[in-house]
Amino acid sequence: MHELSICEALLRQVLMVAASRGVRRVEKITLRIGPLAGIEPELVRFAFPLVAAGTACAGATILIESVPVRVRCQLCRSESDARPNCLLCGTCGAWRVTILSGDEMLLASVEVREPADV
Repeated sequence: MHELSICEALLRQVLMVAASRGVRRVEKITLRIGPLAGIEPELVRFAFPLVAAGTACAGATILIESVPVRVRCQLCRSESDARPNCLLCGTCGAWRVTILSGDEMLLASVEVREPADV
């Protein structure tokens, strides 16, 4: 389950954000994950509480937003949505496309409770 190591890296990133803002508790973490990222969102939801135990992220809610697969055709230059298992141009049907979105995992936002000095 590589989601565990992904969650460990995510935790490090969120803790850096929290420390830079001087907060004690992270309430909510929003991720954007595309279907081509090779990450199972449900496994992230399961694994993150395990790695976050005892940290400022313990008990934080994980919200995962799905990112659509979007491509740009190398022939007709149009942009269109595509299915993860059918990366074709939505305009001309060509297979020569560049993926614009859908293969990423992004930390979109971190919501915190209070500053450390309160």
